[in-house]
Amino acid sequence: MSNFAPVDEQLAYIKKGASEIIREADLRTKLEKSRASGKPLRVKLGMDPTAPDLHLGHTVVLRKLKHFQDLGHTVIFLIGDFTGMIGDPTGRSVTRPPLSPEQIAQNAETYKAQVFKILDPEKTVIDFNRRWFSKFTADDFIRLAAKYTVSQMLEREDFHKRFLEEKPIAVHELLYPLAQGYDSVALEADVELGGTDQRFNLLVGRELQRAYGQEPQVVLTTPILEGLDGVQKMSKSLGNAVGIHEPPLEMYGKIMSISDEMMWRYYELLTDLQLPEIDEMKHEVHPMQAKKDLARRIVADFHSPEAVAKAGNDWTKQFQKGEAPEDTEEILIALAEIGGYVADTDHGPSATVRADRLLVRCGLAASTTDAGRKLKQGSVRVGDHVLKEPYFTWPAPPPMRLPLRVGKQLKIAIVSW
Repeated sequence: MSNFAPVDEQLAYIKKGASEIIREADLRTKLEKSRASGKPLRVKLGMDPTAPDLHLGHTVVLRKLKHFQDLGHTVIFLIGDFTGMIGDPTGRSVTRPPLSPEQIAQNAETYKAQVFKILDPEKTVIDFNRRWFSKFTADDFIRLAAKYTVSQMLEREDFHKRFLEEKPIAVHELLYPLAQGYDSVALEADVELGGTDQRFNLLVGRELQRAYGQEPQVVLTTPILEGLDGVQKMSKSLGNAVGIHEPPLEMYGKIMSISDEMMWRYYELLTDLQLPEIDEMKHEVHPMQAKKDLARRIVADFHSPEAVAKAGNDWTKQFQKGEAPEDTEEILIALAEIGGYVADTDHGPSATVRADRLLVRCGLAASTTDAGRKLKQGSVRVGDHVLKEPYFTWPAPPPMRLPLRVGKQLKIAIVSW
């Protein structure tokens, strides 16, 4: 008797948060065969180690891989230590500079540690595509390249756009979809996962499996997660990301900053809750409580239960009771080094401070230009006052204790003479 759940139950869990399944009928057939035989499906997710740190946007597809793992299937996290040398051209308007083997190896090690925040290390197969590509000969690559045409490659949106705009397309970039597709052949994948931006590459895998006499894999794509702003995709370069290595309070606070509407999307894509449970929460739980629960769930994926509880308590102190957590960083600053001065007024002496320099000095902005942008956005507070101008006046001379908030980050500036 198979230990797998009924196929309809498996499909409901798999489809939660999925953008597209190609083809769902094929997936049902594979699940039915798997349940009848007791043999798990082989489910593949590949990531190139092109950056050392992952953020919550990366975990959307990792969590979908976990769902297959929860259902008892074999999940393979493939680290593209060979394809990372090529550089995925997806979404690129120019050729991506290749990383060195040393960078690839270093990032690959961090990936292994980070994915186990989501996946069960005892049940996850970690593989590297250099295992087969290091054995490829020139003949093998020629035979692989013969399986796909240039016209097929130019159907890919980013290649097509660059071709029309007469921008260079390096020959090695055309090899990338073939290499990713061949990974599915080497692993005999039943299902491959990826973001919606990977659709073309995933479909190449289906075609190559057919060409090599294998049953084509099912392709499942997941959405690209919007960042904290709720508009642009989550990206560290856009400043709207939550890194999975961030401190608990910072993660908790960032989640609490999202809109109520975005909260439900995060529930769907970043938790294991089933859709009926999420719908029930929408009708029965106050949005503030629901958001706190979401923040706790997400922080708990990456930190200890004690750290989760402390983050929740500290956030409540900081933003609902107006208190600063005990471990809030305090920074000693001389008034002169932030362009400040003291002047006498009818109400006594007051201090005027350059807000942009203060933010940089406290590590709340990367530069005065960055600080200026945050001020214009209205995301900077000193005490209970929103700052929007480069200068602000504090109604007392030094020493001054200034609680500075940028978004959900809090620092205490102790300004002296």
